[in-house]
Amino acid sequence: MISQDKLDRCFWCGEDQQYIHYHDSEWGYPVDDDRRLFEKVCLEGFQSGLSWLTILRKRENFRAAFDNFEIEKVAKYDERDMDRLLADAGIVRHKGKIAATINNAQRAIELRDEFGTLAAYFWQFEPQHSERPTQKDEATLRKLAQTEASQKLAKDMKKRGWKFFGPTTAYAFMQAMGLVNDHMDTCFAHQKAEEARKNFTPPQPK
Repeated sequence: MISQDKLDRCFWCGEDQQYIHYHDSEWGYPVDDDRRLFEKVCLEGFQSGLSWLTILRKRENFRAAFDNFEIEKVAKYDERDMDRLLADAGIVRHKGKIAATINNAQRAIELRDEFGTLAAYFWQFEPQHSERPTQKDEATLRKLAQTEASQKLAKDMKKRGWKFFGPTTAYAFMQAMGLVNDHMDTCFAHQKAEEARKNFTPPQPK
């Protein structure tokens, strides 16, 4: 898709400037920061049934409401916090998703205790090159709602007690956090993301 600035981008980001900035500067670039990884897991859960653009427009509100997704703080939330969040019109006020976020912070601490960092856990699920499609065009990517790797990740997280994180959500998370590069072959950011991945060393479990 050719945008107003004449750059060819992925089909999904449209003309919304906030979405374009997210596509250009964040989506598909490898992340090993635990706070960002946890935030993305939570926001992907809130997105369920909604568009990512809806969540993106509320992201700063979510960050303010959830203490910038600092894992230890969110893990200690109680009923007063639940009431506060349910009254916050700046976020998605869904009791199940809010409760899942608190639960997932507690599960995240358990993962860090076991693996050292969340990043070390998540990057274990980076798929092999042979598992990836050879062509990244719109038709291929529209069909790629989940993969064997995202199914494995979602299954393992469910076993560990995480909520609102199925295989489709897991794949969207993997795309956004750079575990895969799903920028279209024609997208100007494809090569930038590929170079970032080549220069990235996946963290290892402790």
